[in-house]
Amino acid sequence: MKEGKSTILITGGAGFIGSNLCEYFLSKGHPVVCLDNFATGHKHNLKDFITNENFRLIEGDIRNLADCQNAVQNVDYVMHQAALGSVPRSINDPITTNDVNVSGFLNMLVASRDAKVKRFVYAASSSTYGDSEGLPKVEEVIGKPLSPYAITKYVNELYAEIFSRTYGLETIGLRYFNVFGRKQDPQGAYAAVIPKFVMQLMQLESPKINGDGNYSRDFTYIDNVIQMNELAMTTQNPAAVNTVYNTAYGDRNTLNNLVDYLKKYLAEYDPRIADVAIEYGPNRAGDIPHSLASIEKAKALLGYDPQFSLQEGLKEAVSWYWEHLAP
Repeated sequence: MKEGKSTILITGGAGFIGSNLCEYFLSKGHPVVCLDNFATGHKHNLKDFITNENFRLIEGDIRNLADCQNAVQNVDYVMHQAALGSVPRSINDPITTNDVNVSGFLNMLVASRDAKVKRFVYAASSSTYGDSEGLPKVEEVIGKPLSPYAITKYVNELYAEIFSRTYGLETIGLRYFNVFGRKQDPQGAYAAVIPKFVMQLMQLESPKINGDGNYSRDFTYIDNVIQMNELAMTTQNPAAVNTVYNTAYGDRNTLNNLVDYLKKYLAEYDPRIADVAIEYGPNRAGDIPHSLASIEKAKALLGYDPQFSLQEGLKEAVSWYWEHLAP
């Protein structure tokens, strides 16, 4: 392990966001520890850096306090990404979602406090805004949660605030808005919409949109999220810690817009994709109609400056998927 560079623990480091964070911080010369139980993460997400001398993989579960205590040994910063995502999954199985996202989160806070880590940066969620109808979403105004998943992510914020106040553990929560990009898994019942649609279109299958396609989201490319995590970890501004930030691009697009962009960019690789029809189905339980983040707080306190719009991010993502997963 290198001297002089902060050691970072990334929980859920074999997942989509976690593995991108591992790769980025290793490229910056940081020793990185990854804790993952491979429930939703994948070994293949680690293949590009598994042999890096600065990388250490711990196969363990955040629901086990001993695993958390083992992982935080001699760590400077924690980036807590481990969670069970997906609103539908939480509706189908609220107990497991709560065990991982609340009990596991609390274990990580306790372990981090006891190991005296410098800062605990964690993945929060735009689902915390719940039934709040105002747009854009500003951090200080939230509604009632609309799913068990949303409850767990709000509880994370409450616990983080208490640990900051009571134990002096520095925490920063990042409310992710519809993150997408390379390494996001297109398989499984709870696959995110962008990789799922990309796979279907590449196979000339019709994507199915829930609702009429006019629901809108603030889709956020992975490199914007990496920037936010780095700023949250490194900020020396006392006013910037022990709070939460929207992590987004600050623009919204409908699902119909999204599919149009995907067809356009994928058709550059296979012209037949331009003619694939779109199917529509019923709205999904727990879904909010519209989502748009204000990123003014992150700009003001962290110096956040996202570089990738939806279109720019989709071009990058489509290129990656075509290279790695084209039929």
